Amino acid sequence: MNVLHINQSDCLGGGAIAAYRLHQGLLRQGIASKLLVGQVTQTDPFIVAIPRTPFRKKLQNLADILGLNYVTQWGTQAIVKHPFYQEADVLNFHNLHGGYFNYLFLPYLTRHKPGIYTLHDMWSFTGHCSYSFDCNRWQKGCGCCPYLNIYPAIKRDSTAIEWRLKNWVYHHAHLTIVTPSRWLMNQVQSSMLNHLEIHHIPNGVDLETYRPMEKEWCRYFLGIGDKKYVLLTSSLNFHDPRKGSRLLIQALNLLPITLKKETIVMAMGTAGNVLKTGVDMAVYPLGYIQLDQLKAGIFAAADVFILPTRADNLPLVLQEAMACGTPLIAFAVGGVPELVRPGITGLLAEPENPQDLAHQIEQMLVNEGYRQQIARNCREVALQEYDLGQQARRYMALYQQVKNSPVSQTR
Repeated sequence: MNVLHINQSDCLGGGAIAAYRLHQGLLRQGIASKLLVGQVTQTDPFIVAIPRTPFRKKLQNLADILGLNYVTQWGTQAIVKHPFYQEADVLNFHNLHGGYFNYLFLPYLTRHKPGIYTLHDMWSFTGHCSYSFDCNRWQKGCGCCPYLNIYPAIKRDSTAIEWRLKNWVYHHAHLTIVTPSRWLMNQVQSSMLNHLEIHHIPNGVDLETYRPMEKEWCRYFLGIGDKKYVLLTSSLNFHDPRKGSRLLIQALNLLPITLKKETIVMAMGTAGNVLKTGVDMAVYPLGYIQLDQLKAGIFAAADVFILPTRADNLPLVLQEAMACGTPLIAFAVGGVPELVRPGITGLLAEPENPQDLAHQIEQMLVNEGYRQQIARNCREVALQEYDLGQQARRYMALYQQVKNSPVSQTR
C-alpha cells in the first residue's frame, strides 16, 4: 500500500500537524506514506513541495478580482507527473485551501487513483469560508455572504459561483470523506458532499510522547514555581478573531483579585504577546513550540488548559493537553464538546460568554480534588479513544476498502 498525502504544509497549523502525525503513524504500521505539500519546513525525503505556478502572484491578483480563491493555481496539474503520485495507490487530501492547490483538478487527480478527503474545517463545502459561524447559506448554495472577511477572505462576493464549482467537482471526482469530529460529520451530511461515503475517524496523538509528567519538576524546568496556579493557552494566530483572544482576556480580568495574584498564564504561539498587554496578571509568553517533548512538558506543568476558540473542528491542542492529564476548559462550540466533556475531562462555557468562562476557570482552580480526578480521566479517555496507532489502523482499513472498490478497479 502506497499512500500520498496532499496538504498545505507539513507542520504549520492544526490540519498540517494532524496530517503529518497520520503519516508518521502509517509509517510505523509499515505503510509507504509520503507527502506533497504547499510549504515544506522539515528535511525529510518523504516530504516534497508541490510545484509552484509560474506568474503565481499575477494569477492570484486575477483570482482576487474574480472573488474566487485558488482557481488560478494551474501548477496543480503537474502533480500527476511527480513520482510520489505515480507510485501511490491511494490519495489522501487534507487542507486544500491556503493558495497552493486548485480544487478544480480533483476530478483529474482522482481519475485513476481513489481519493480520501480528510476535512479539517468547513471550507470544502462552503462558498469560501473555513467556518460559517451562524450562517447556514452553504446548505442552499451561498451567495449574499455575510462574512466576506472570514478566512480565506474574498474581496468580491462570488460565493454562489464557488459553491457551484465545488459542487460540480464533487460530482465528478472519486472521493471518500473523513471527518475527525462527529460535529463536522453532521455538517457534511447537510452539505453538497452528502452524496459521498462519509467516515468518522478522530485524529490520533502519540501517547508515548504526550503523557503525564511530574508537575513540580516541569514547573521548575520552566522557571514558574513561584505561583500556586498555572493556566495555559495556545494559538498559532491569536490575532484571528475566531481564536477568541478578546473573550479570554475579558474572562481572565474577571477572575477574583486574590486568585489572579496566585496565578500565572503560560501562552504558546502568538497568544503570549496578546495576553501580556491585555490582562492584569502574570503572563509567561512561550512563543511557537514545535518540539513535541517540550510541548508535553508545558502541558504537564499546567493546572488547566484553556482554549477560547469561537469555532472549531476537533482541536489537536485539546487532545495533546488531555493526553498529558491536563484538565480542559473551552466554549461549547463545534466539535469541542467531543473532547471537553463536563465533569469528565473538563468544563464547558457558554459560547461568547466571558463571564461564564471566568466562572469555569475559577471552579476548576479552587477545587483541587475535583481537578485531580479530571486529570486522571483525561489520560484514560486519551488512552481509550485517541491513540495514534488506532487512528492509523482505521485509515489503513479505509485505504484498502477504497483501493478494492469496484469504481477504483474500473478506472
